[in-house]
Amino acid sequence: MSFSNTVFRRKIKVWFLQSALVIIVAWILFMPSFVKFERGGDNIFTVKLNDVVVGIAGSEEDAYEAYRDARRSIASSDGELVLAKADLNIEGSNVLWGTVDSVSSMSKEMSAVLKANLRSTLNRSYSIKINEFAVNLASIDDVMKLLSTALSNYDEEGLYDVNLILDTDREVNVLTPQVLSKEEVKKEEEIAETSLPQAGFQAEITQIVNEAKPLAYDKDFSDYDLGLMSMDFADKVEIVESYLPDSEITDLATAIDEVTKDKETNQIYEVQSGDTLGTIAMKFGLTVDDLVNMNEQLESERTMIRVQDNLIVTVPEPELSVNYTIQEYYEEDYEAEVQYVDNDSWYTTQTKVLQEPSAGHRKVVALVSYMDNSETGREIEKEEVTYKAVPKIVERGTIVPPTYIKPISGGRLTSGFGKRNRPTKGASSYHKGVDWATPVGTSVVASSSGVVTRAGWGSGYGYCVYIRHPDGRETRYGHLSKVLVSVGQSVSQGQRIALSGNTGVSTGPHLHFEILVGGSQVNPLNYLN
Repeated sequence: MSFSNTVFRRKIKVWFLQSALVIIVAWILFMPSFVKFERGGDNIFTVKLNDVVVGIAGSEEDAYEAYRDARRSIASSDGELVLAKADLNIEGSNVLWGTVDSVSSMSKEMSAVLKANLRSTLNRSYSIKINEFAVNLASIDDVMKLLSTALSNYDEEGLYDVNLILDTDREVNVLTPQVLSKEEVKKEEEIAETSLPQAGFQAEITQIVNEAKPLAYDKDFSDYDLGLMSMDFADKVEIVESYLPDSEITDLATAIDEVTKDKETNQIYEVQSGDTLGTIAMKFGLTVDDLVNMNEQLESERTMIRVQDNLIVTVPEPELSVNYTIQEYYEEDYEAEVQYVDNDSWYTTQTKVLQEPSAGHRKVVALVSYMDNSETGREIEKEEVTYKAVPKIVERGTIVPPTYIKPISGGRLTSGFGKRNRPTKGASSYHKGVDWATPVGTSVVASSSGVVTRAGWGSGYGYCVYIRHPDGRETRYGHLSKVLVSVGQSVSQGQRIALSGNTGVSTGPHLHFEILVGGSQVNPLNYLN
């Protein structure tokens, strides 16, 4: 009896294990939430949306299907686009067993994440790009009003209109503005309505007539049409359709202000003959201090400028500029161009007026080009001189004048040109040159070529050297320890003429240096190269 019970219990145990195994196999094979094991490759996928885990999928296709369902669920009922942050990430792995979520449950989780990241409903709008500037408007009507307003600032009579045309050179749909006069548009429409198709001989005659140029004749002033002749935008303008949230769309009034209002823009100005820092500043509505601050090469308001130097200036310019031409009639006094007579024995710094000028008077019709409020060109169409201008005639030299260099190497500038406190008894309170502190025995060279006119003791100067230069200027070198040239000797630029010292009225070893123009001392630092 005991043996039979034992056998029976064993049979029950085997049967139980077999049944459990069958149930497990059936569960693996038929339960949809349990992943099947596959040798090699990913068989389970963790799905994240915006870094939030939204479920475990049995395949990538299930994850994408859930994502599509979630997007459809949050779409607005009116058909407008909805903007939401959506960063879907699917990470696969291989497991022996594991449970997966249904497509519907993942879709619900995804919908919750998308709704939490919902930005706003997108609106159909139009983006206008002007060079690097961009603005977004709510409608094509606002685009047209903006462009028309930019033109109307210079077209008070409303003679021109803006049309938008498709840019055929672009792969995407990009519109560009075309500016046409209303009169031209009207004429083209009339021709299109009234003209009939032509062929053969008639078509050839029509083409010859249309291409024929009118006969030239001497037009009178009354024959010219005065006023606005042409208009166009000076900047590249592109318009594209876009879908944007309300927060990124600019109202029309603000957009007009941003596009047409003048803003300070840096430009390069080339110095012209007769310019000074003061006149340039006045021309651009600046102060001289403004110019100095904007240009590193200008050390102060006293810095010399030369013709063709480039200076940074600021000018008011809108984001969208307009080019236009106006045919104008005016009468004016005018100056004839200066006539020059070259003198090959003079330096270029020497001039002499041979004939004083006298203004003339003329009537003019001119085609004047503008960009915004600035004139960019002028072409004379007709001119009638009432009485001729008398030109100014100037004799000028052609020889380039000598240059001047610092007479020592190194040295520390210790006293500038002009008023100063008296450094020592017997010294002048008005310094007629500049001083460089330098050890006794430093080589002193001729600042420019010339003839020595003094070489020796010079009272307060101590040992000194004077040199007369071909351009009439003179240089002086004082407080020397030794003179190496003699009166009447010709010296070249850079030739050693003396050694520095501490002679005469002096507070220490240094070189005193002067430049005289017309017999009067000037600041040497303004003449050294």
